[in-house]
Amino acid sequence: MGVEQSNGTPEEVVLPPTEQDVSDELDVKMKKYLRGEGANLEVLKDKKLKGQLVIREELYGKSAKAAAKAEKWLMPSEGGYLEAEGIEKTWRIKQESIAREVDILSSKNQYDIVLPDLGPYTQDFTSSGRYMAVGGRKGHLAVIDMKNMGVIKDFQVRETVRDVVFLHNELFFAAAQKKYPYIYNRDGTELHCLKEHGSVLKLQFLKNHFLLASINKSGQLHYQDITMGEMVANYRTGLGRTAVMQVNPFNGVLGLGHSGGIVTMWKPTSSAPLVKMLCHHGPVSALGFHPNGHLMATAGMDKKIKLWDLRKFEVLQTLPGHAKTLDFSQKGLLATGTGSFVQILGDFSGARSYSRYMNHSMVKGYQIEKVLFRPYEDVLSIGHSMGWSSILVPGSGEPNFDSWVANPFETSKQRREKEVHSLLDKLPSETIMLDPTKIGTVRQSRKREKPTKEEREAEMDAAVKAAKSNPLKKKTKGKNKPSKKVKKREELVAKAKKPFLEVENFSRKRQKMSEEIELPKSLQRFARKKATS
Repeated sequence: MGVEQSNGTPEEVVLPPTEQDVSDELDVKMKKYLRGEGANLEVLKDKKLKGQLVIREELYGKSAKAAAKAEKWLMPSEGGYLEAEGIEKTWRIKQESIAREVDILSSKNQYDIVLPDLGPYTQDFTSSGRYMAVGGRKGHLAVIDMKNMGVIKDFQVRETVRDVVFLHNELFFAAAQKKYPYIYNRDGTELHCLKEHGSVLKLQFLKNHFLLASINKSGQLHYQDITMGEMVANYRTGLGRTAVMQVNPFNGVLGLGHSGGIVTMWKPTSSAPLVKMLCHHGPVSALGFHPNGHLMATAGMDKKIKLWDLRKFEVLQTLPGHAKTLDFSQKGLLATGTGSFVQILGDFSGARSYSRYMNHSMVKGYQIEKVLFRPYEDVLSIGHSMGWSSILVPGSGEPNFDSWVANPFETSKQRREKEVHSLLDKLPSETIMLDPTKIGTVRQSRKREKPTKEEREAEMDAAVKAAKSNPLKKKTKGKNKPSKKVKKREELVAKAKKPFLEVENFSRKRQKMSEEIELPKSLQRFARKKATS
């Protein structure tokens, strides 16, 4: 079918998709969410079990169809990826080649900011990825709007800056300076000086709990509630100075890497670490958590990068190499940085087996301080000794954002409403635990194990011995005869034995009664059969 143009050539008309096309597309998407092929239920003879499994299979099909519909209509954008041709490898593709193929808007995310006198730089993004805060070691602080690459505010604090982190939104950020951490607003006005934290090396913000966590030079861990300003917790780790700290986005547990190769996990309501695991045979240099919270990556001075399953606390994979900084993307890519070299690893088999995905070399002499993926964008930000840079990593960011969770285009009115809602939904610090799914469940009462015969006899002997060794009071004349003393001692021994004998007699009586009771014929097949001699 075609339409004649003025020059006589037919123009193809694009028709809307039919219902059959839509259903075929949904069937393809459903296969991604189905749990493999359905079980063959025809061979089952138990009708009850067969009916239960039929209902279960129907529920699986309905949930897969609902997920496929949501993906089609609510998540229109598809994630990018690198595809190699023939024997070509994705990690050989350079940034110049990627820049030639992407659109103009994406190519603007590839840049280098050179500030050699103020580095090395560290950076942090808001949850939507719209704003970035950067801090130079020589005292330079700035807040940047990544949408139009405009500097909102930059200023000089004239002292060392070790770390920066955004608070609940882009209006406030905290900077770990030489003596104390400070809180600033987006206009660069100093709001608070947190002297209780001391000389801080690393900062983290727990957005669901509104807690600012810090680790200082003395190895002290502080939690401060930024809504009320009170210090929630202050613990001494006892493992020395460390600058390796990362929060698990799944459960809010804080991970610390120490110089003895140990990784500890903390919560504000416990003075002792929840987990203490030996990860490396040398100091831990970097730490990172997967967005799903079940995978942890650690790097050590023993030149090994290890991936850990946090549900079993065991190593999944060990990779050779050293990393000064680690970061997971929203889609599970792992970025490692050391010296002037960045490597991105990816799990493409789905079996948690990471392999090389991309490489990027900085200018020789640049020393990488921190790598950080930008949320909802295929961008990796690199803070280094000469400024900061940004490279394109196809497939790293979530392509579809939820405006109720993180909206890169939110207005000031939406931001105010979101701030109020987040304060109302603020979680107490007691909800931070290794397994947050336990919240709202009933704690099961532990069944008391019955003591064995030997244990009962040992307890009875100990009670008798205590009764015999107990000194008797001296009584008046006539009541202090040896025969009276022996009789009194026998009474004390009998009194000590009485509770143990009562329990034993009760169990024997109960067993005898159960044997004497004759069950109806319909229940006799369930009765315990006597052992034949």
